[in-house]
Amino acid sequence: MSKVILISQKPLPYHEIGSWTTMYKNYFETGKSNIDIIICEAPQTKFNNVEYCIVPNTTSTKIKRRFSKNPYQVYIDTLVKCLKFREKYVIQIVDNFGLAKALCDFLEDDLQLRSRLFIQFFYHGYPPFFGNFESRWFFEFIDEMVLLTHSSYIEHKEAYTILPCLFSVLHNGIDAEKFFRASEDEKRKLKQKYQVEDNTVFLWCSQDRSKKGLDLILYVWKMLLKKHNNIELWVIGAQRDIQLNHVKFFGKLPNDKLPEYYQTSDCYLFPVLNHEGFGLTLIEALNCGNYCIASALGGVPEVLQYGKIGKLIENPHFIDEWIIAVEDFLKHKHVFKNKQTQLYTVENWMKNMNTIILNAKQLLE
Repeated sequence: MSKVILISQKPLPYHEIGSWTTMYKNYFETGKSNIDIIICEAPQTKFNNVEYCIVPNTTSTKIKRRFSKNPYQVYIDTLVKCLKFREKYVIQIVDNFGLAKALCDFLEDDLQLRSRLFIQFFYHGYPPFFGNFESRWFFEFIDEMVLLTHSSYIEHKEAYTILPCLFSVLHNGIDAEKFFRASEDEKRKLKQKYQVEDNTVFLWCSQDRSKKGLDLILYVWKMLLKKHNNIELWVIGAQRDIQLNHVKFFGKLPNDKLPEYYQTSDCYLFPVLNHEGFGLTLIEALNCGNYCIASALGGVPEVLQYGKIGKLIENPHFIDEWIIAVEDFLKHKHVFKNKQTQLYTVENWMKNMNTIILNAKQLLE
């Protein structure tokens, strides 16, 4: 029976914010994981029921990586030590094209070993990463590419003239036991706790990068405050040294603390200015009862079922479109039911991941 190896450039469990590391954390903690080995640097703690092959991170290895033409060689060396003669393996790589290239180069001289491996590449971006011709080595090397949305697959299919590998789709999923809609009474108490009983609370939650659109929303907010004084903007994941009326910066918060903020707020803003792969926070917010207003870019339209469970901004770089959408919400207080997001749960993610692994093992037989 073949084994499954996950090669991660981040130590797992990973204690900072990250969508794919959160997916794997939920997966391993259930005890239902079909991954046998994790190759990564030493984490602070370890998951149970999975074997670790630790990538050394000593002073000497850091120096070697810095001056080496192949900074991923230490991962390849660790992988080789894990492999047993004649056994077959499913290898999972997440979002690391450099690691894929290093493994590809290594396996060029060992065709016998390559025949015992099934390479799965999990891509959490949205648009094609390579140009048409420079992509050839990559798609000829991997056996399967796993994307977050079907619309991302369509982008790849249309961009490349040759795609010799398999494709699968694995939507992100959230823990519905943590992210859920509070009752009206609980929501009222939360509003009282944060002293926003008379305000409509809008929430933005992300890392503070220009492509995440926080500056755009702050511009929108300045315009909105000229007409509305009973609105409040909560910003999570960013800490700005500025003073704005009706804006609160909460900085970085652990994932377990987020549900209360979602449950208190009324509308979630997702003003990304890039082709987002999925938008996990959208589903967290929806499940907690938020109306969502989001950029119609990347995989976001598919996640919001093309406008059935959220408002899509077709031209997100135009401030006026956000102002109109927010004012429409203030006027009508749109609500979507939680049951419409049950597709995106941890349980479904794990079920589909295990199906992807099972199919790969069968192809190795």
